[in-house]
Amino acid sequence: MKKIYCVDYLFLRNTLKMIIMLDVGLTTFMILATSLVMLMTPGLAFFYGGLGCNKNILSIMMQSFVSMGISTVLWFAFGYSVCFSGTMDAGNDFFGIIGNFNKAFYHGITPSTLYSSDKRFPEYIFIAYQMMFAIITPALITGAFINRVSFKSYVVFLILWQIFVYYPFVHMVWGGGLLAEWGVFDFAGGITVHATAGFAALASVYFVGKRQKSHEPNNIPLVAIGTALLWFGWYGFNAGSELAVNSVTISAFLNTDTAASFAAVTWLLIEWNTGKKKPTFIGLMTGAVAGLATITPAAGYVDIYSSAIIGIIAAVGCFAAVKYKEHKGWDDALDVWGVHGMGGIIGTICLGFFANSQINALVPNGLFFGGDGMLLFKECVAILFATSYAFIFTVLLFKIINKFIPVRVNEEDQTVGLDILHHGEVARQTHN
Repeated sequence: MKKIYCVDYLFLRNTLKMIIMLDVGLTTFMILATSLVMLMTPGLAFFYGGLGCNKNILSIMMQSFVSMGISTVLWFAFGYSVCFSGTMDAGNDFFGIIGNFNKAFYHGITPSTLYSSDKRFPEYIFIAYQMMFAIITPALITGAFINRVSFKSYVVFLILWQIFVYYPFVHMVWGGGLLAEWGVFDFAGGITVHATAGFAALASVYFVGKRQKSHEPNNIPLVAIGTALLWFGWYGFNAGSELAVNSVTISAFLNTDTAASFAAVTWLLIEWNTGKKKPTFIGLMTGAVAGLATITPAAGYVDIYSSAIIGIIAAVGCFAAVKYKEHKGWDDALDVWGVHGMGGIIGTICLGFFANSQINALVPNGLFFGGDGMLLFKECVAILFATSYAFIFTVLLFKIINKFIPVRVNEEDQTVGLDILHHGEVARQTHN
């Protein structure tokens, strides 16, 4: 008997069409960039875990890792759609604040769907790339309230904060919404990620109060591993945000490393000449992260010399913010506000001064390159709006959650440790 083969000619035609149209090099680059950004969340877990006390290593690390699961589910259900469906210009979003549900559950998107005619890589990759940003943003906040917040209340917070803070700002800035239409620029997340998370962290500290007892970092080598993964992943975070391989991509890549390095060295020198007058490993790594956070909104819009200056400004500004926090007695345990929040603000304002249209033709020149000051004005308004909204909403959200689920753990839980009480596990087993 002859075998009969059934061929889905429509599927075959679409597959061949995609292969012909696909930019293989760009697709490979975006897969790599997405993988790098994914590494940042485990990196953050190591960074925070090493800085935390030894009774709460697993609880703080779990808060980062659980975001990978929950945020992915939310992104699949409707997160991607409300962020990147509809634009204010087309009039098919909600007043430029949030998108629509046209792409909920990735409706209408297949593996052969290209992102756009000029960026010929699968939209699936863009979905995954942006999802990694959604995962790490709320996880950043957790370093502020380490040892003090119950896991159950955090899960509820994680879900609601993403929906009502992160998603709207992504749509407004990156999804063709209100701020994008007005002319606000944020290359890779100074406003959408660092400023919102940093001021949400400050709000959480305001709500939950101080720890029962402060502590020293339990494992500095673990912090070093986390810093290395964050720094490594940040190349995908910033360079990948161009969604292309061109001169802007290369500029963003080198600017990222330059700003981080200048910030790390500057922080080390400041620390060496103030306080205990000793250069610490923690200080060096904190400076690097401050530089990375600060260059993020400007990475693809400024030249290499400006990135070095921004790195120095980042170290000085974030170091001063951390000292101010200590002076005020705010128990932001891992300096999320001082490093990420203020880093996002400083970087966004610096963009208004250092933006260079010769580096990226999409951005108007900043004040130092002949601009009229409108970019600086718009960036300042946007950052004020983002930080105010994130702070106020976070306080209100914690108050609402607290009516149903106690947010702050009791003193006994803090003494014994959240690892064993809330999760039934310990990071280190002791043997006689």
